[in-house]
Formats: sequence, C-alpha cells, structure tokens
Amino acid sequence: NGINYHCCVGDSSKSAVCYASKTDGESRIPKIYTKTGDKGFSSTYTGERRPKEDHVFEALGTTDELSSAIGLAREFCIDKGHTFTDQLDKIQCVLQDVGSNIATPQSSAREIHIKKTKFSSQPVADLEGWIDEFTEKLPPLTNFILPSGGKSSAALHIARTVCRRAERSVSPIVRSGEADPDVAKYLNRLSDYLFTVARYTAMKEGNEETIYKRPE
Repeated sequence: NGINYHCCVGDSSKSAVCYASKTDGESRIPKIYTKTGDKGFSSTYTGERRPKEDHVFEALGTTDELSSAIGLAREFCIDKGHTFTDQLDKIQCVLQDVGSNIATPQSSAREIHIKKTKFSSQPVADLEGWIDEFTEKLPPLTNFILPSGGKSSAALHIARTVCRRAERSVSPIVRSGEADPDVAKYLNRLSDYLFTVARYTAMKEGNEETIYKRPE
C-alpha cells in the first residue's frame, strides 16, 4: 500500500510510538495507538513485559491520575488569579519524573536506565519550603476540616486524596527496592502541600472551610 511503519521507544512515555510514513515523500503521521498492549501486557522502561495489573502499572496509572487532578485544580486556581500556579506546573513536571522512576524496576535496570530516571531529593525540599511559606500565612488549624472552601480548594482536596492513593500504590514498589525512596517521600510531602495550599486558597478567596461536627 506504499506505507512503511517505524517504531521507537520514547523516554517519557516508556511505550513504543509507531509512525506511518508514505513512500512517496509525504510527511510522517504519528499514530497514538501501538497495539502492543492488546493482550493485557505492557512494557517497563527496562523492556520487561508485565501484566497491566502489575504494581508498576498501577502506580503509574495513579500518578497519571494525580497529575490530571492537579491540572484540573490548577485551572480553577488560574480562574481565581492565584499566583502559586507555577508551583503546580512544576509539580506536574516532577510527577513525570516520578513516573519514569517507577517505570524503571531496579532489578532489571542497566546503568543507562538508572542514570536517565534517577530521582533526586531536591523536589522534596522544594515542597517543604512551599509548605512552610503557606503555613506562616494561615491561621492555626484547631479543628478537622472537610473538603470545602470553594471550587479551587475543593479541587485541590480531591488531588490530595488521589495523591494519598498514589503514595499507597508506590509504597510496595519502594519497599521491594524497585523504586527510589525519594519517590515515596515526594508523594508524602505532596499530599501535605495540597492540603496546605487548599486551605490557603480558601482563605485568599474569602471562603469558609466546613468544620467537622459530630452528627447529633
């Protein structure tokens, strides 16, 4: 049919990307589907084929979901003119690095894999600095609060709960030595950051947070 297919593996997606190209010189057309997972298996960055329900892919999927939840919250925050959205941008980029590390099981990784996907402790320190800055501006927390405080705040709380799930999904991988411990630390701090910035958002927008009260 005059079409040639070429496949390559991208560092960020960790999956094969196929391109269909016309032999008559027309430009290559990237295809979003690869068909490599049709039988219920996917590849890690190290080339292993594992079932899609494997801990690695569960953690990758939840991390992706977390980035999407943060992206939605970010849109609400932009609409309200909040100035910390650049932090959310950076966090979404770091989550890509988290995914790269998770997708590189240490048991099958070569030195070149480890070098490309190593996760540093600096993002953890960045989160701690941001948390401290927001905490200084907030009133002391004296009661349990419920996810509330306006759309921006509530969306950040949703991201926080997804972050907790991502942390739970990563924990067994880190304990087994297959992922960097700083990945787990980052997700743990990130949930604290999202809780703190959700409160800050509610305060800046002049919205009241709903306080937990034991039902009568």
